[in-house]
Amino acid sequence: KHVISVNQFNRSDLHLLFTVAQAMRLGVERQGVLDILKGKVLCTLFFEPSTRTSASFDAAMQRLGGRTIAISTEHSSTKKGETLQDTIRTLGCYGDAIVLRHPEESSAHTAAKFSPVPVINGGNGSREHPTQAFLDLFTIREELGTVTGLTVTFTGDLRYGRTVHSLIKLLQFYDVQVQ
Repeated sequence: KHVISVNQFNRSDLHLLFTVAQAMRLGVERQGVLDILKGKVLCTLFFEPSTRTSASFDAAMQRLGGRTIAISTEHSSTKKGETLQDTIRTLGCYGDAIVLRHPEESSAHTAAKFSPVPVINGGNGSREHPTQAFLDLFTIREELGTVTGLTVTFTGDLRYGRTVHSLIKLLQFYDVQVQ
């Protein structure tokens, strides 16, 4: 299943996601590396700079027994004019899923349309960053014990902050005051 937008998910999906994430985290803490994704390959394709998102996907794959192929767009065929569609089709032949970060707002939908494997939106333009919003919400739950009844205040780049856009949509599932 593609992960393109937080709009794909409801509160029960979030509950399941967080239950699985918590179980995986505990398993990794106990065993170091799990073999849940043994034999699986994740291709990461970042057209914009990324430290946390790219490293977190790479670390997660390794901790769950999988591997990553990080595609440097500086050295990819996109520099020769290859389209995003063709790049995605090609990577879909090599990996079991693709993480894409791209400056165009339509990029994640385009990739999902042409990919033979699941696409995970690692940030598209100023529109969304669903995986970061999932992590933020998970962290709030873990640190505070609940999301319900909180007041959440956003500051900074609210117009172009793709993480803020995604997190605000997820917070609508909870009784939260947003400032």
